[in-house]
Amino acid sequence: MNLFKKHRQATDPTLGFGESLIVLTVILCILGYLIIVRQQEPQAPLFIAFTLLAIYGRLRGFSWDTVMDGMRSGLRAGVDPLIIFLSIGVLIATWIFSGTIPTIMYFGFEIISVKFFLPTVFIVCTLVGVACGSSFTTVSTMGIAFIGIGATLKINPGLTAGVIVSGAFCGSNISPLSGTTNLAASVGKISIYEHIKALMITDIPAWAICVVLYTVLGLNSKSVSLGAVHQMMHGLASGFWISGWALLPVLLLVILAILQVPAIPSLGLGSLFAALLGWIHAPATSISTITKTIMMGFVSHTGDKTIDTLLSKGGISSMLTSLALIVFALALGGLLIKFNIIGAIIDHLSSAIQTPGRLSLATAITCVGVNLIVGEHYLAIILPGQSFLKSFDQLGLKRKFLTRILNDAGAAVNAIVPWSVSGVFIAGALQINPLKFIPWTSFPFLVTILAVITGMFLKVPKKVTASRTA
Repeated sequence: MNLFKKHRQATDPTLGFGESLIVLTVILCILGYLIIVRQQEPQAPLFIAFTLLAIYGRLRGFSWDTVMDGMRSGLRAGVDPLIIFLSIGVLIATWIFSGTIPTIMYFGFEIISVKFFLPTVFIVCTLVGVACGSSFTTVSTMGIAFIGIGATLKINPGLTAGVIVSGAFCGSNISPLSGTTNLAASVGKISIYEHIKALMITDIPAWAICVVLYTVLGLNSKSVSLGAVHQMMHGLASGFWISGWALLPVLLLVILAILQVPAIPSLGLGSLFAALLGWIHAPATSISTITKTIMMGFVSHTGDKTIDTLLSKGGISSMLTSLALIVFALALGGLLIKFNIIGAIIDHLSSAIQTPGRLSLATAITCVGVNLIVGEHYLAIILPGQSFLKSFDQLGLKRKFLTRILNDAGAAVNAIVPWSVSGVFIAGALQINPLKFIPWTSFPFLVTILAVITGMFLKVPKKVTASRTA
């Protein structure tokens, strides 16, 4: 039976560049039309694209074993993100229960002005992202608090969310604790600090431009009655435990990040500690209530509609629709890789590269393309990195130039793809349509452009040039 399977898979067809390009174009048109033009939720479009691709592959001559193996391999790549999603759902619920997020909001009202709200949010989210090394954690904690503050200040939720995401992904991009940053360095087989030093050339200018941009946008914000702010603060103080002690879960998460404890156990410990802290403050809370909060999310009963809407969220169940989307996205990506559709495109691009500028552009385009088609940020680093590493070596270019592009155009861009792992997570955590925050998420756009521009100025070493002309 195994020999029969191997034989059938050995006879699978080979798709050329032209056919692969047509297949990718059709998939992107389906997703783009249904999600962007028709504004449908991404789950159904991804399911349709996945099913049609599986049927096309079978009609084209691929065995069902190959189809199923491609689906499974795609899902295996997303096991960690799926568990992280569920863990963050629990973290959000327990951090509201413990008063952590309400306390951040309360203190935020005391120190943040309307005019400088946006640049302050961006800077704080950047610092938190650097400290914990996780854009997801930053968005799901500080992000929820800032969304609540922004809503009270009458600031466009899409704009606030865009600023949060820009700061979170900027911080994680240059953090030595970040999983994607370490992955990019490992793909290039260089030290993490050499990689981060290269990132500073693009990320710091992009960060500075964002600060200026968000400051200008903030200065144009309308003034808000302090009565609304005071009412929100009163509602938070009367409905939640507002105390410096409630910030201990934040401190714990930062310590775990410094100790390089992986994301999944860190999120689990942060959630359990927050639940324990909340129970210590309110010992009358039953175990069944806490477990229900973990499963279904926290439900606020302050009587203030704004607060109750903002702080009734989290829980495992809140992430289930996002998990469905990620499963279909990963399965679709697995088929594209198994059918060698992505490989054929990358091989064609790499064969046409002759200069550092073209190589940088091709690498960035591939990173963005993998994000658009597969939607998985780890694959957006691994696939282009493995494909173009040899090309960088052949041109005599330092590998840090490759890893910089992988981080900027691979990891960061994932945040601005509506059906990607990051896009889906952000939409679920902040309760906002991706199309509303993506136009304001400046950092991924800027850093990708800068990564390509800096690549244009790279020079082939004289030794390599001489050997190629000899």
